[in-house]
Amino acid sequence: MSVSETVTRNQATSQQKCLQVANQQANPLSEFPEFLSYRCALPDGTELQLKLQCKRKADIDPKTLKWAFKLAERNVGPQYRACSLGWQPKIKQADLNKPWARYLVAMDVAGKRPVAYTMFRFDLDYGRSVLYCYELQVEADFQRKGLGAFMMKALEQMARHFSMERVVLTVLKNNEDGMRFYQRLGYDIDEMSPDKEEDAAYEIMSKAMF
Repeated sequence: MSVSETVTRNQATSQQKCLQVANQQANPLSEFPEFLSYRCALPDGTELQLKLQCKRKADIDPKTLKWAFKLAERNVGPQYRACSLGWQPKIKQADLNKPWARYLVAMDVAGKRPVAYTMFRFDLDYGRSVLYCYELQVEADFQRKGLGAFMMKALEQMARHFSMERVVLTVLKNNEDGMRFYQRLGYDIDEMSPDKEEDAAYEIMSKAMF
């Protein structure tokens, strides 16, 4: 076996170990108390206070999953309908209910009203260990308050802690606000994103963790 083959095999083994450790965690955010609550000052002089919960799909209240679907439909349904993908509710519901899914959910302080969520997983993507963000949705009245950026930073913290190479996500090309949001956070078009000849309705974006 050549030196390069040995290095490649060792890297693959290391990635698998990192993924195994990450996926064994019931709550991978538990070691980072700074991301378990979110506070920000509002223009009217009051303060927004939220708490964050990180759970596996199996531990999520079914009502929360129904809310997540409705929120996705409100937020990005129009963009899906306006592109070649179309809005396919059954597929979206199936995606949100994947057994491997993990959810980071922002709730009001009473824990009764969810206001934002991100669905993610630790995975091997084209030979790279990644934290893949499948969804980030925020209720309209909680947008533009820094919450989405805070939740992405929480994902990045988990990715770095478990030695994931990148955080990867997918965004529709016609979702211009979403594209700008991720660019401001340092995300670029990933090398695995479809090329222009494929005329895909989406881009894959990513950010290196080290």
